[in-house]
Amino acid sequence: MLTHPDHLDEDDALGLITAVSSCEHLERLHNHIRTFRRHHDAATGADLPAWLDTVDADDLPALQTLATGLRRDLDAVINGLTLEHNSGAVEGAVTRVKALKRQCYGRANFDLLRLRILLTP
Repeated sequence: MLTHPDHLDEDDALGLITAVSSCEHLERLHNHIRTFRRHHDAATGADLPAWLDTVDADDLPALQTLATGLRRDLDAVINGLTLEHNSGAVEGAVTRVKALKRQCYGRANFDLLRLRILLTP
């Protein structure tokens, strides 16, 4: 259900259609997931509150839990869906520092770790 329909092979697509058509709850869940995916792909965060209201009106507890979590910081979620900015550069730097820290674990003190972080490109 979470894979983009264009990335499913014929057997998986047929299996998904069979599973969704055999259960009303799965069909509703599938529709909610596809609607959210369209909002994500179109970068339309302004439509998210209406989607959340639709999810809350439905009887799918796991999806309602997701909606509750999204509502906690709705402005950030809408901005994340709408704006082109992201924290990818920061996440990359943090990952690099953690890798350097793991390499030095048990063998070096803070001063050497600091130098490696500052001098490693």
